[in-house]
Amino acid sequence: MDPRSVRLRPVGRTAALVEVGDAATAFALATWARSAGVDAVEVVPAAETVLFDGVADPGALAAALEGWSPAAAPVAGEPVEVPVTYDGPDLDFVAEAWGTDRDGVVAHHTGVEYVAEFCGFAPGFSYLAGLPADLAVPRLASPRARIPAGSVGLAGAWCGIYPTASPGGWRLLGRTDVTLWDQTREQPALLPPGTRVTFVVA
Repeated sequence: MDPRSVRLRPVGRTAALVEVGDAATAFALATWARSAGVDAVEVVPAAETVLFDGVADPGALAAALEGWSPAAAPVAGEPVEVPVTYDGPDLDFVAEAWGTDRDGVVAHHTGVEYVAEFCGFAPGFSYLAGLPADLAVPRLASPRARIPAGSVGLAGAWCGIYPTASPGGWRLLGRTDVTLWDQTREQPALLPPGTRVTFVVA
């Protein structure tokens, strides 16, 4: 690991936070650490950091991270297909932004394989990367007071699915009936970091 590319700092007695440049690098580091069996109870990627929690020996963690390179390709996760009814209130806005029509938005959105890079905002909400930067769209100037559960939206170049009803400012393309978070499952989150996601027309 190039010491100029990341910073590791202690968080309490048994955790360490590694600061990296962006979400893609954080995701790559986290997936590598899990596959390499780095000694930590939890490895949690975020937008620009990776938290290693339950670390018995911070020195050993730092030594283990020497084996990682930011250029290393992340380990591919499991594929998940998400059916979507494309009837969202922002379809026309996104169509205009992309220089196409509603069918063109659906074609673009379903033509990408996304990767869940990190989770946040609410249990089961995954930030899905993969949309080309030139298709990034701005958030709403004023968030909606209530977004229905299952709403599929865009913010910048991120895609996400609201696991529960909540306020939100993402541009909504449609809705899905999949359950994003279920505590009775062995893995409560349907789309944990690393999951490869494709959207299909319901």
